[in-house]
Amino acid sequence: MYLIAADNNLDHMEETHSSNTWWLQSKALTSSSPQFLCMGLNNVYTLKLWTALKLPISLPHWNFFMKSCPEAPLNPVVSPRKTELRIKKIMEKLDQLIPNRPFTHVTSTTSAKQSRATILNPQDTYCRGDQLDVLLEVKDHLGRRKQYGGDFLRARMSSPALKAGASGKVTDFNNGTYLVSFTLFWAGKVSLSLLLIHPSEGVSALWRARKQGYDRVIFTGQFANGTSQVNSDCALFLNSSTELCEYLDTRDQEAFYCVKPQHVPCAALTHMRSKNKNVSYLSKQERSLFERSNVGVEIMEKFDAITVSNCNTEKTAPVPKKCKFGMTSTVPSGHVWKDTWNPVSCSLAPIEMKECLKGKFVYLLGDSTIRQWMEYFKSSINTLKSVDLHETGKFQHQFGVDLDKNIKIQWQKHGYPLVGSLNFSVKEIEYLARVIDRIGGEKNTIIVISLGQHFRPFPIDVFIQRALNIHDAVQRLLLRSPDTMVIIKAENIREMHNDAERFSDFHGYIQYLAIKDIFQDLNVGIIDAWDITIAYGTNDVHPPQSVVKNQINIMLNFIC
Repeated sequence: MYLIAADNNLDHMEETHSSNTWWLQSKALTSSSPQFLCMGLNNVYTLKLWTALKLPISLPHWNFFMKSCPEAPLNPVVSPRKTELRIKKIMEKLDQLIPNRPFTHVTSTTSAKQSRATILNPQDTYCRGDQLDVLLEVKDHLGRRKQYGGDFLRARMSSPALKAGASGKVTDFNNGTYLVSFTLFWAGKVSLSLLLIHPSEGVSALWRARKQGYDRVIFTGQFANGTSQVNSDCALFLNSSTELCEYLDTRDQEAFYCVKPQHVPCAALTHMRSKNKNVSYLSKQERSLFERSNVGVEIMEKFDAITVSNCNTEKTAPVPKKCKFGMTSTVPSGHVWKDTWNPVSCSLAPIEMKECLKGKFVYLLGDSTIRQWMEYFKSSINTLKSVDLHETGKFQHQFGVDLDKNIKIQWQKHGYPLVGSLNFSVKEIEYLARVIDRIGGEKNTIIVISLGQHFRPFPIDVFIQRALNIHDAVQRLLLRSPDTMVIIKAENIREMHNDAERFSDFHGYIQYLAIKDIFQDLNVGIIDAWDITIAYGTNDVHPPQSVVKNQINIMLNFIC
């Protein structure tokens, strides 16, 4: 599928911690004034929800208003030092996967046009189920053989007339040669594609640049000041001598900052928006590697389609077992045929959605790619009624209920960072670890988590720390309610030519590897949206409804 194909699993660290107490601090930081406020999340959302359903209102322990802060949390928490060590170990492994590559001139970087792909043991006709191997020898723009690997490649086979597609597996020999393997899943005319997304020198540059700053995307916070609004600069990190508001989760050591407006308290923050800043940590030469004409260049453009036949029709392959949690992941993980996803290691049955979801509470937590699921449920279940939570804006909570079938489905955004040019409310924003901590769980509770796209413009340790905190919250949930079903939806691929330094799929791929590794020790389901969206050939961060439908069908097979 991609570079770094020798071993896509990072060795997982089994370190956990537990705590039932949390504090969200909103404080003004100055050198002369150590005063601060502790502010709980006044979760009006839950109050609205219970009121809308005409259920008894009970405010849980986490819903509290302004109060003075204790000197320390009531229960011990994992030390910041221990969290730092967990992050450092993962970062070290990623650094080993992405070694520094020399970059003297554009002509010395990998060229798709000069590189040579050769089908090994070519045949006039192939049999369905066979493996087709391609040897790739990469060269630079002057035709010189490359002596090292690390190129970011995407391999795919497809038959558009059959609405069929699958990713290929890429093995990097780290000497300028690659083995690209395709499993021939279906019969018919099959086209092969091998894209050079970024040369190894570009990959190295992106990895170095990602570690250098938090300011590729800047935020504007809106504070309520009586009947007017005051705007202020906000960020994950602010190098400023001015007075700051710090919105801090002390247990999980996650923070967001705003420059404190004059005469306005930190707790008056109501909305947020973002914009890309005109800043780059790439050199002028390096930026040329990410011009549109140099991203996603086809290497196998001169290859004709191959013919695949049903050679051994008398032999019936055994039907794999139904998909369930804990099944081994493969590369590729499946294929699309007639617009339907077919996993390699298990089978998917058609599931009647409404009956499957009867009596269940589905929490969809994360970004807009999982919000697409919410929108699909609302359009597909005609008896699912939206509850008006009296919110506005781009990232407003969504809740749907079917009272006859007792189905409840909720979408909620993840905490900072959220990248969006339109104003969105942060009155009820919270980190997903906190959301998971207050879910009771049990067998009729399903939680689907999707995380990644909004983290791409920031140093990856921000993403790793968030994923670790969510991992620990899921672990606590499964200890108290082991029948709860938790599913991780990997992030989708997206537009190839859209601002590579901030949003390249290279950043998403590294996050994809990290999150698979972090959650591998828990009994959770994984929906490999990364591989699915490659197979479908959709380069839209919000894939078509048919892709969303097939992702949801995997969940339905997991739970019913």
